[in-house]
Amino acid sequence: MEKKNLSIILASTGILLLIPLIAMQFTDEVNWSLFDFGIAATLLLVVGFVCEFVLRKLKTSKYKAPVIMAIIVMFLLVWAELGVGIFGTPFAGN
Repeated sequence: MEKKNLSIILASTGILLLIPLIAMQFTDEVNWSLFDFGIAATLLLVVGFVCEFVLRKLKTSKYKAPVIMAIIVMFLLVWAELGVGIFGTPFAGN
C-alpha cells in the first residue's frame, strides 16, 4: 500500500472520529465511551483498507463501483446494528 493512500485512510478515520468527539462537548445526546471510539475506528479502518484493496486488485472498472458500494452498504448495516439494533442481534448496542 502506498504511503499516500495509507495516510489518506488514517486521516479520514481521524477526521470522522472527531465528529462525535466534538459533539460530546456540546450535547448529552452523544455519549461515546473509549470502547465505542475503538469499534468505530476499527470499522472505518477495515472499510478503508478493504476498499483500497479492491481498487488495487480489480482490473476492470466495471466491477469496482458495485463492489465498493456493497462494502459500504455492509459497513452501514453493521454500524446501524451496533448503534440501534435494527436486526435485534445480541451485538446491538441497546
